Amino acid sequence: MATREFAYLSIRELGKLLRSGETTPTELAEYFIDRLETVGRRLNAVVTITRERALREARLAEAELASGLDRGPLHGIPYGAKDLLAAAGYPTTWGAEPLREQRFDFDATVVARLRDAGAVLVAKLGTVELAGGMGYEQPNASLTGPGLNPWNLDAWSGGSSSGPGSAVGAGAVPFALGSETWGSILTPSSYCGISGLRPTYGRVSRFGAMVLSWTLDKIGPMCRSADDCGLVLDAIAGPDPNDPSTSPERFRYRPEDEPTQGFRIGVLEESLETAQPEVRANFEAALGVLGEFAHLEPVTLPDFPYNETARLILSAEAASAFEEMLDSGILLGLTAPEDRTGGYAGLTIPAVDYLRAMRIRRQARAALRALLARYDAIVHPATAVVASPLSMRFDDYAGKGRRLPLGSAGNLAGLPAISVPNGFGERGLPTGLQLVGAAGSENRLLAVARAYQARTDWHLRQPPL
Repeated sequence: MATREFAYLSIRELGKLLRSGETTPTELAEYFIDRLETVGRRLNAVVTITRERALREARLAEAELASGLDRGPLHGIPYGAKDLLAAAGYPTTWGAEPLREQRFDFDATVVARLRDAGAVLVAKLGTVELAGGMGYEQPNASLTGPGLNPWNLDAWSGGSSSGPGSAVGAGAVPFALGSETWGSILTPSSYCGISGLRPTYGRVSRFGAMVLSWTLDKIGPMCRSADDCGLVLDAIAGPDPNDPSTSPERFRYRPEDEPTQGFRIGVLEESLETAQPEVRANFEAALGVLGEFAHLEPVTLPDFPYNETARLILSAEAASAFEEMLDSGILLGLTAPEDRTGGYAGLTIPAVDYLRAMRIRRQARAALRALLARYDAIVHPATAVVASPLSMRFDDYAGKGRRLPLGSAGNLAGLPAISVPNGFGERGLPTGLQLVGAAGSENRLLAVARAYQARTDWHLRQPPL
């Protein structure tokens, strides 16, 4: 099989090749390891190649499939994990130079669940140091260097799931696990032209993952398509006694049970005037496609200080999570100068301010619940701009006024969201379409995204590597 044919196949397509005998789990593992060693490292996407574990898991999957034991659609499929997730015996650096040799003797729950589903871990992938919790302001804030965008090597791949964004976008892994506290799945997915799903808060266990914010952190799939995201979420979701924040509700990906048309979608046009012209144009074109299978109507978000509330909660919880590191001075070894001191401000936040923010959060969540009860999804650009140049600080490129309200509102309320590709903007870089749904509505949200991708081919485009 030609090189590029493996690289950009979907999970279902790779599964068919495995079950027909046209390839084997070992062959796939070796192929994607080679691609990670070349393309992945070129993009600064790779922290550690888990070669020994990958080949062991691949040989086991090969034997099981040959004997008739089929663990499901991920059986024998390689993947990468953001290097905030523990994988027994391998470095888990949290993207930070001072923690380069940090290791755990257990797997994160999501890594263990993928192992049980027969998936093959081939790499730990790059992340912004400490998931960006210290307030980085430019792309070079990781021990692997700035994540490079597969569509334009002079552009950033996005944070903090920079490695998963680059690796999946470049076809260096079929899928990856990312994490999001505030935009860290959706932003690199949008920037790199892939599909990324942020699950409902509590849908996926965070045991074995670095803590940035106990009430905002979420783990989710970054994939070639919405359908692939659903397959991965099915494997990693569910209650976990090691993470008491997980929902007791079981999740099963059921595409056959969802409609393919007749959706009701709210169109959020707030802040579109701050978006780049190509982002606006691609969003308007996407609305034309959505209108083929859904009823669209304008909506306005309930009036709350989403950005300010989310930022205060994140700052206070991050300072608490990293308090020992802040006291020890270990953060002085971080790459980005602003990260060496950025966490200290959170230690000064009064408890009364944190509690006030949590009260506002409850009110905002209730108002958003009432709004979303009327819709299958609310739609908005995933980001107001395409990926920033590597040479520029974020605010110098995007400006402070370009933070879109649905990102902070959705994360504050713990709502599921997906970003799917919807075109290209300046410098040949991808743009993304964000769909947000009510808590627990991943299946319906994925149905809308699948219907959109059935009518477009943006998710099938390949970067000129």
